[in-house]
Amino acid sequence: MKPMTKNLWREIRASKGRFIAIILIIFMGCLIFVGVRAAGPGLNESLTTTVQKAKLSDVQLMSTTGFTKKDVNAVETVSGAQAEATKFTYVTGGRNALAVALYGYDRQASLNQLTLRAGHLPRSKTQVVLDYRAKSEYNYKLGQTFTFGKTSALKHRTFTIVGFADSPQYIDNGLRGAANVGDGTVRFFAYVPQSQMTIPASLLSVRFKAIQGHNTYADSYQTARDKKLRQLKTIFKKRALTRSNDLYQEALAKIAPQEAKLTAANQQLKLAQAQVAQASGGQMTTTPAIDQQLATLKVAQAKLEAAKTKAKQQTKTTYTYQDRSDLPGFSAYGESSERIAAIANVFPVFFFLIAALITFTTITRMVEEARGQIGTFKALGYGKWAIAKNYLEYALIAALVGGVLGSIFGNETLPRFILALYGQTIPMIATVRMQWGSLGLALGFSLIATVGAAAFVVRRELQEGPAALMLPKAPKSAKRILLERITPLWSRLNFNQKVSYRNLFRYKSRMVMSIIGIAGGCALILTGFGIRDSIIASGTRQYGDIVKYQAVVSLKGSAQKAQSVLADDANYRSSTKVMANTAKVRFGDESVASVNVFTPKTGDFSRYIHLSTPKGQAITLPKQGAVISQKTATLLGVKVGDRVSVTVTGDQRVSLKIAAITKNYIGDYLYLSADAYQKAWHQAATSNALLVRLAPQSDHQRNTLAHRLLKSGTVLGTSFVADQKTTIDNMSSTLNPVVMIFIVMSGLLSFVVMYNLTNINVSERIRELSTVKVLGFYDREVTMYVSRENIVLTLIGIIFGYGVGNALTWYILRQATTAQVMFPLTIHWPGYVAAAVLMAVFTGVVILVTHRRLQHVDMVSALKATE
Repeated sequence: MKPMTKNLWREIRASKGRFIAIILIIFMGCLIFVGVRAAGPGLNESLTTTVQKAKLSDVQLMSTTGFTKKDVNAVETVSGAQAEATKFTYVTGGRNALAVALYGYDRQASLNQLTLRAGHLPRSKTQVVLDYRAKSEYNYKLGQTFTFGKTSALKHRTFTIVGFADSPQYIDNGLRGAANVGDGTVRFFAYVPQSQMTIPASLLSVRFKAIQGHNTYADSYQTARDKKLRQLKTIFKKRALTRSNDLYQEALAKIAPQEAKLTAANQQLKLAQAQVAQASGGQMTTTPAIDQQLATLKVAQAKLEAAKTKAKQQTKTTYTYQDRSDLPGFSAYGESSERIAAIANVFPVFFFLIAALITFTTITRMVEEARGQIGTFKALGYGKWAIAKNYLEYALIAALVGGVLGSIFGNETLPRFILALYGQTIPMIATVRMQWGSLGLALGFSLIATVGAAAFVVRRELQEGPAALMLPKAPKSAKRILLERITPLWSRLNFNQKVSYRNLFRYKSRMVMSIIGIAGGCALILTGFGIRDSIIASGTRQYGDIVKYQAVVSLKGSAQKAQSVLADDANYRSSTKVMANTAKVRFGDESVASVNVFTPKTGDFSRYIHLSTPKGQAITLPKQGAVISQKTATLLGVKVGDRVSVTVTGDQRVSLKIAAITKNYIGDYLYLSADAYQKAWHQAATSNALLVRLAPQSDHQRNTLAHRLLKSGTVLGTSFVADQKTTIDNMSSTLNPVVMIFIVMSGLLSFVVMYNLTNINVSERIRELSTVKVLGFYDREVTMYVSRENIVLTLIGIIFGYGVGNALTWYILRQATTAQVMFPLTIHWPGYVAAAVLMAVFTGVVILVTHRRLQHVDMVSALKATE
C-alpha cells in the first residue's frame, strides 16, 4: 500500500467521529431528497400498475336507452378500442336499505376486473359478490343472505354472499359516489349474475390498448385519451339518431295494430255516414250512434297520439361520458400525489441545502486543520496533485458512501412506507422505480459539498510554502464588541460570560454557520408541523368559520313538503331557500368549469354562509354584481371591479362584475343576491335547494333523515357537510405520515449538524481549551466555556428558524395548492414549542457529549510547540 493511501486510511481512523458525521449528514440529505421526490411518482405508478392489471376502462358511456351489440361494434371501429356493455343501476338493499351500486357479473368480461379479498366470484344465479367495504364497514360475512329492495329490477331479490372484492372503479375505500336512491350516498357495490337483472345494459366500458403505456395521471395519457374520446363522441353523435329512430320504430310497431284498428273504424264510420246520407236523400249525414262512435274514436286517436309522443320521448337516446377522473376518489388521489410532489420540490431541497452547507463547512475546516500535514508532505517532495488527492479521496469516499446509500435507501423505503399507509384505504400494487434523475442530482450536490470543498481549500493551502504551512495559523486578534460599549450591562457579566461573548464575535464565520445550521433545522421541524396544521385548518376553517349549515337538500318540486319533513326531525334548527346551480366562469383566456352558484331567496343568508374578505371584513351580497371565492379569483386572475363571463348549465351566458372576493378554502363559489340575479338574467331566481342547519347528528340519524326526505317525493338528494368534512379529513390524514417523516428526519439532521459544528469548534480550539484547563478551570467550567456559546447560538437560531419556518411553510403551501383546495398558513403553538424544545434537547445532548470529551483531553499533546 502506498504511503499516501496508508495516510488516507489512518486519517479516517483518527477522525472517525467527523468522518461518520459527514457520511450521516449526506446520507440523511440524500435519503430525504431522493425518497420524498420518489413518493409522488411512486403513488402514481402504483395506481397505474393496479388499474392496468385490472384493465380499468379509460372511458365509460351511459345511455338513457341502453346499449346493444351494435354499440359495442361501433366503439371497436376506433383503433385499439375494446368495449364491453354491462348492466348497471343504483338500488337499495341489505340492512337499513342502504344505497348500493349494482352491476351485472359476466364471466366472459375482461374489463374492470374484480380483485377477490375473500371467497369466490358468482357461480350460480343466487350468488352475489359484495364490495370488501361491506365486510370491513358493515360487518357482512360469507354465507349470509343479502336482500335487495323491491324496485331493484331483479328476477329474485335474495342472494347468498359468496365473496368480497375490490374494484378498480372504486380506488378509495372511503368513497363510493352518490345516487338518487336510499339516503343519496352509495355505501358499497355488488355484483350479481347479469342474467338475473331485468334491465338492458346501461354502461359501456371502453379501454384503449394504445395508451396503456402512459402513467394514468400524466398529461400524455390525458391527451391521448381525449383524442380517442373525441372520436367516440363523433361516432355516437350519429349513433344517437340511429338508435332513437330504431327504438321509435319498434315502439310504433307495438301500437301499429291499434292504429290500424282506428283507421279501419274511421273508414267504417265514413261509410256509415255515406249510407245515412244516401238513405235520407242528403238531408242527414249522421246519427246519434255515429256521433257517439266518432267521439269515442277521437278519444282513442288522442290517446294514440299521446302514446306516440311518449314513445318519442322515451326512445330519445342521449349519452353521458365519463373518464377515470370522474370515478369516486380518483381525482382526489391524483391531487394528493400532486401535493406530495409539490412539497417534494421544496422541503427536501431546503433540507439537502442545509446538509450540503454544513458538509462544505466540515470539509473546509478539516483541510484547514491539516495545514501542518500538507506542509510536511510538501517538504518531503510530494507533488500538489499527490497531496490534494489524499483529501479529495477522503471527501469522495464520504460522499459516495453517504450519497449512494442514502439515495438507494431513500428511494426504496420512504415511498414504500407511504404506499403502505395509503394501502390501508386504497388497495394497490406497490410500484417504486429508481428515480435516476433525483439520484444523480443528490450525488452531484454531495460531491460538490465534499470534493468541491476539499478541492477549493487544498488549492488555496497549496499556494503557501512548506514552512508557512507547518506553522499554525495565528489566532484572530480580539476586538471590542458592542456589548462592551454598554457599560451597565457589561460590568454585570462575569469573566466566563465575557470570554464567551467575545469568542462569539471573534469567530464570525463559525457563528454564522452555527446559526444557519440551527435555524435551518428548527425551520424544517417547524415547517413539518406547519404543513400538517395548515392542511387540517383548510377543512376546519371552511366548515367551521365559513359554512354554517349542515346539509344541502336538492329539490325537484315545492320546498314546503321537504321543510315539513325537516321540521319533524328533532335535530332540525332552520333552513333557507336558495337557487343552486353550476356554472362555467371565464376571464380572458382563463376559465373554471364547475363553479357553485348560490342565490339566496331570503335575507338570512349570513346565518348559513359567512362571507368575508381575506382580511376578515364581513361582506353583504350587493344588489349588482357577484361575490367570488378567493381561490376561484386566483385561478382566473380577477380582482374587484373586473367583469367575468358566467354560463350557467342550460342557460345563456351573462357578464357579471366582481363586487367582492370572499375568503374560501375548498371548492369554487359565486354568490349573487336575488336582485343581482334578476338584473343579470332578466328573470327571477327560483329556489331549487335548501341550506339546512342541524344539531350534531350520528351517521344513522343522517341516513334516516336522508331516507325520509327522498320518500317525500320532492327531493332529489341530500348532501351532508359532515361527509364532505370526513373526505377532507381523510385527505389530510394521508399526508400525516409524510409530515412525520419530515419532522423526524429534520430532528436527526439538526442533532447531527449541531454535534458536528460543536466537534469542529472544539477541535479548532483545543489549544485554547487546554490552556484554560491548565490554568485551573474545573471540567464543568471548561465545558461551559464552549457550551455557553452554543446556548446563545441555539437561542438566536431558534428565533431565526421561526421566521424561516413560516416563510418556507407559506411557500410550500402555495406550491401544494390545487384547483379545489387552498391551505391557510397555520402553525399552532405546539409546533413552535416542539421545535424549540427539540433544539434545546439536542443542544443539551451535544453539551453532555462535549463535556465527556473535554474531560479526557491530552493537554500536553495539545499545548506542545510546533515551531
